[in-house]
Amino acid sequence: MFEFVLAFVDSAVLLAQEGGAQAVPAIPPKAAAALAVGLAAFGAGYAERGIGAAAVGAIAEDESLFGTGLIMTVLPETLVILALVVVFLVPSTV
Repeated sequence: MFEFVLAFVDSAVLLAQEGGAQAVPAIPPKAAAALAVGLAAFGAGYAERGIGAAAVGAIAEDESLFGTGLIMTVLPETLVILALVVVFLVPSTV
């Protein structure tokens, strides 16, 4: 996954440098915002995969850990919420 992101950034930099004197962004602002939120959602889902499995296992052992498991499962979703807040707060992206 890291190699894909690195290759994407390298190609975006090359596209931006080929513009010459024109200062044209390689990715339009709305597409960059969508990419940022999408990658944040992907990262949150990836994190929740392991956390959810561990939380279910812990709850199966001790039912008093339900609240802790629920909080730990919901924590990665704040990443997506913060990404959406940033998209709507930055005036040039919307």
